[in-house]
Amino acid sequence: MNTELVLFYTASAAALFATVMTITRLNAAHALLYLIASLLAVAVLFYLMGAPFAAGLEVIIYAGAIMVLFVFVIMMLNMGSATVEQERQWLNFGIWIGPGIICLILLAEVLTLLVDNQRLSGARMVTPKDVGSLLFGPYLLAVELASMLLLSGLVGAYHLARPLNEREEEVPPEVEDQ
Repeated sequence: MNTELVLFYTASAAALFATVMTITRLNAAHALLYLIASLLAVAVLFYLMGAPFAAGLEVIIYAGAIMVLFVFVIMMLNMGSATVEQERQWLNFGIWIGPGIICLILLAEVLTLLVDNQRLSGARMVTPKDVGSLLFGPYLLAVELASMLLLSGLVGAYHLARPLNEREEEVPPEVEDQ
């Protein structure tokens, strides 16, 4: 069987498994770890399909920047002294086993691809200018909608994370005038 095909199916299985684990986790921190593993697996798939620039963007933008945003939202939602013990439970070694195994498999695949650099001989080079002209051309509306969706999620998380007594102290202006 072709090595490239084995790598593709392995990365696909890792992406599917990590995505299912992301959806089924009740704990947001555990789901976030599996989501990062899923995004890394998708980046490997992009690389295997001959799109190294898209793979790099997947790692930098999604697995990097947007995951940092999710971590901040989780941190904001877990405010209070009662969550200290819960955070200690989240940091035990056992929760890192599943995402760690998936990431090790993906790392082995990437190292295999880097050692045998003949795989992408038929790939077309995509420049940042090509990506920019598409993002700010025909896909401008989709990019703006995605940014507004992320902004509304961040504002909603901020309002959910405010302490309850701070919300109760706010009195609507109509009540104060009467």
